[in-house]
Amino acid sequence: MTSWPKVPLGEVLTSASNRIVLDPESTYSQVTARLWGKGLKLRGQLKGAEISATQQNEVKTGQFVISKIDARHGAFGIVPPELDGAVVSNDFPSFDVDDRRAVPAYVAWVSKTDWFVALCRRASEGSTNRVRLKEARFLAQEIPLPPLADQRSIVARLDAAAEAVASRAHAADAVGAETAAVLRAAFTRIAADAPRVAMAEVAPLVRRPVVIDLDAAYPELGVRSFGRGTFHKPALPGIEVGSKKLFRIENGDLLFNIVFAWEGAVAVAQPEDTGRVGSHRFLTCVPCPERATSKFLRYWFLSEEGLLALSQASPGGAGRNRTLGIKALEKIAIPVPTLDDQCWFDDLQVKANAACVAQGQASGHLSGLLPAMLHEALSPA
Repeated sequence: MTSWPKVPLGEVLTSASNRIVLDPESTYSQVTARLWGKGLKLRGQLKGAEISATQQNEVKTGQFVISKIDARHGAFGIVPPELDGAVVSNDFPSFDVDDRRAVPAYVAWVSKTDWFVALCRRASEGSTNRVRLKEARFLAQEIPLPPLADQRSIVARLDAAAEAVASRAHAADAVGAETAAVLRAAFTRIAADAPRVAMAEVAPLVRRPVVIDLDAAYPELGVRSFGRGTFHKPALPGIEVGSKKLFRIENGDLLFNIVFAWEGAVAVAQPEDTGRVGSHRFLTCVPCPERATSKFLRYWFLSEEGLLALSQASPGGAGRNRTLGIKALEKIAIPVPTLDDQCWFDDLQVKANAACVAQGQASGHLSGLLPAMLHEALSPA
């Protein structure tokens, strides 16, 4: 990396203030800053009468706006065209970028670096709950400043990389959406005329009580909501189990977290989950091998119809007051196509998931290049 000269931010940024008196009947866009260099966004739109202050500072496209309170957490950015004319409070000082010294897009990229966040931290002071950016100290901090032509070249390279990352992410999202649509269509086709059978007949509840040894440790298993699978909890020492009942989990079990089943806390236990334990809040259902597969049942329970059935079987209020009833679960009528059709659909799920993982990995590898390029191009020597 070329060793660029360093200059104080005060040679690039000039404090800007365009105070306006708010009209109670007019609508104003308000700006907020996202953390960790993710830039500015629209906070909301309010009537002047709904804003606590009678005056605000109007910001313009290309200005640099920073949060005094959260600057140390990367809350700042360049005003995009869609926020031109928006308003901010005194807690969000704005600065004009001297276009004779710096390209605003260069400043925007600089502000995304870890070291820029660090210098904002150095420019902030105060007690734990009252740490604020000090403008004079901030403007005294130094950044590398290449010639304008080099700045434009750096911006062009980084913009191109960011566009490639966004394109890859968009492609991954498109593949995911298309894959989900294919699965829904395939499922609908094989389940449309399938007989409905009570859950208790297809995949009855199986409990494997664990006899607690006070000197042993019991690795617990958790089930994430929204169909995001299982996760491993730390081992629970036997002496800390107390009166808690634990049940062994085996590979292929269809698992329900009864507290959050209504929001998709349903999963199939994986080989690496074998031997872990769950409390009474985790139901393990084992499909009859000649009737159904765990993967097929999981897909149905995470479908719109399946989630509705789980919701209706989980009476009570929100959150932990909504608990899946065992008897209610056993009565849920499940579409049960032929076992051959279910196995075909399970194979389709495996291929679809593999395609999504491949897209996600490619997108992740490309995304990882951007921070590296940013570091290489902009880190102080």
